Parts: sequence; C-alpha cells; structure tokens
Amino acid sequence: MNKIVLGDSYTYLKSIPDHSIDLIITDPPYDLSINHNGGWLFKNKGLDKQFQSDIVDNNLDQSYDIEKYGEEFIRVMKGINIYIWCNKKQIPEYFNFYVNKHKCKFDILTWHKTNPIPTYSNKYVSDTEYCLYFRKGKGHCFPESYEDAFTYYITPLNTKDKKEWGHPTIKPLEFTERLIRNSSRKTEVVLDPFMGSGTTCLAAKNNGREFIGVEINEEYYNIAKRRIGDGYVEQKDEGVLQKETPEA
Repeated sequence: MNKIVLGDSYTYLKSIPDHSIDLIITDPPYDLSINHNGGWLFKNKGLDKQFQSDIVDNNLDQSYDIEKYGEEFIRVMKGINIYIWCNKKQIPEYFNFYVNKHKCKFDILTWHKTNPIPTYSNKYVSDTEYCLYFRKGKGHCFPESYEDAFTYYITPLNTKDKKEWGHPTIKPLEFTERLIRNSSRKTEVVLDPFMGSGTTCLAAKNNGREFIGVEINEEYYNIAKRRIGDGYVEQKDEGVLQKETPEA
C-alpha cells in the first residue's frame, strides 16, 4: 500500500477492489461563484487576487459529479466511512446522496477561520469551511479524547502551509490527523482521491495508517511527494499529463 498516483481519480477508483478501503478523507473541488455580484470581491490585497487566480487556473472552483464519484467511493469502502470537505452550496446534494439515498448517519464538522478573506459583498463573510462525515454501520467513529470529539476547529488561515507547499486550499494537518484517529485504526487503509498537496496521506503516515492518494495536477503531485517524504510507491499515468483540465 502507501501509494500516491498521478492520474485521473475516477479512472483509478475503477481499479480499486470492492470493499478494500477503511476510510476516505478528501477535499474535492468546491462549487464556487467568482464574480463581482455577490460572489468573491477582493479588497486591495495582492495575496487575495493571487488566491483567486490560483483557484481559477487549477479549476478548484468547479464542482465534480457527486453521485458518480460517490457510488465508486461506496463500492471501494468496507463500510461507508467518509469525510468530505465542501462549501455550503454543495451540502444539499451531498445530503441527498448519502443521507436520503444511502441512509447514512452524518456529522457536520467545521473549520472556523479567525482571519478569513474579506469576501462580504451581499453575503456573510466566508469564515467557515464544512467537512461532512457520512457513515453507515457500527465502529466508524470512536474519538479517544474529549478534544478529539469536538466538531469544530478554530485557527487562523494556514498561510504558512500555503506559502510552503503552494496549494491555495490546503487543509490543516492537525485537524486531518484528528479525523484519522477518530475513524480508523493503525494499519488500516486511508484513501484520498483528490490528494492535492498530500495532507491526508501525510496525516495517515504520521499516525501509522496505510494510504493511497490520487492527484491529476502534476505540480501538486510533486509537492505531495516532497511533503510525504519516503516510504511510499509512486504510480504515474503519463497520459494524464496531456489533459487540459486538471480536477483538483
């Protein structure tokens, strides 16, 4: 195990055997409106403009087929046990698929940012990101401490990680490690089909879990390689480098 793959995540999912994955933690593309009419409005900060450019250039503002991928996620998991980062616009579709269709239990975990980007034109400031947890069956949620059982995480924007690793939507490593401790056991397999800069894989490695990460963007794939260090197998689909539209 312990593999990172440069390739299309849906194609790679098709190669994973049924009921072989213990936990999925992933950060797929959000469904964002980037405009000047109630969408994102940037105020005099070059960093904000660069952030917007990074999001658009790498298609991180375009959602994916939640049901199509979701059926594959469910097929490869031993039991439904999945954390998915999303924005609020995507929540109804996720609930329709996992709760209404597949009768999952759920929790809504949140990352609250104390210094969010000032995007408040005709809307509330975007200071919260959502991590939806869907599970079915027993034995998937077992926090070992009071602190690990909290459903919210409060920090400033992790600008240090963004600068160091170059991914505009990088998620907190500490919070990801908490999710892994809460919903998997040592030596179990954690999958991230939208690996980005490798946060989930690094968190799994740090906590004695096996991991598989898939990323279509070669730049982010190479960043993940540097971040994770040693102890993994590389797999590259050279054909993917010809694609014009990276997923995440």
